Amino acid sequence: MTDLASTLLARLDNDFAAERDPVRAAAMAAYMRDQFSFAGLPAPALRAVERSAFAGLPRPSAEDLREFARACWARPEREFQYAAVDYLRKHQPDADAEFLPVARELIVTKSWWDTVDPLATRFVGDLVRRHPLLTEVMDAWSADDNMWLVRTAILHQLNYGTSTDTDRLFGYCRRQAAHPDFFVRKAIGWALRQFARTDPAAVRAFLDAHRTQLSPLSIREAAKHL
Repeated sequence: MTDLASTLLARLDNDFAAERDPVRAAAMAAYMRDQFSFAGLPAPALRAVERSAFAGLPRPSAEDLREFARACWARPEREFQYAAVDYLRKHQPDADAEFLPVARELIVTKSWWDTVDPLATRFVGDLVRRHPLLTEVMDAWSADDNMWLVRTAILHQLNYGTSTDTDRLFGYCRRQAAHPDFFVRKAIGWALRQFARTDPAAVRAFLDAHRTQLSPLSIREAAKHL
């Protein structure tokens, strides 16, 4: 592990141990369907620990980001994964195009919306915007058997606004319109609803044209503000 990644991880280890709350941890685990262990830090405490852990350190290299993210994903407590996601978001400009396979690894490991969504919308999306050739990877993810990669592909343009590639957005939504999983259907609705802030007429037209293919959940979410 790089020196910077080791320093970050040691700081988090110390601070999470000091802030650990077993009662709150049990409640947090139950809320997440007991899929993950927690140290029991509420969001304000987690943010405070992150500010302290991230302070006064040099700008990370892409290798620092890789090593820190992987080390946090190896820890059992979910707060480590949250800290890794926040650090990646903070230092997204320091990630290179070759980081996308690492992001994929994080997305398909210990997968749930709480880490997948910020990675999709605030990290992968920005990475693809800076490296347009990565759109081909999004095309592949949009047809993948892993639903979290599909969700990421659908959501990665969520904050693109007028820069949205509408052919890809609508194409991904059409491709997965009949997907059986709630999280994919919800992602379709969310992505369309967000783009409707930029081009409501285009979203209305898409919904009208594909109403029989899209799930009621996707349509309901997409049309919330139309």
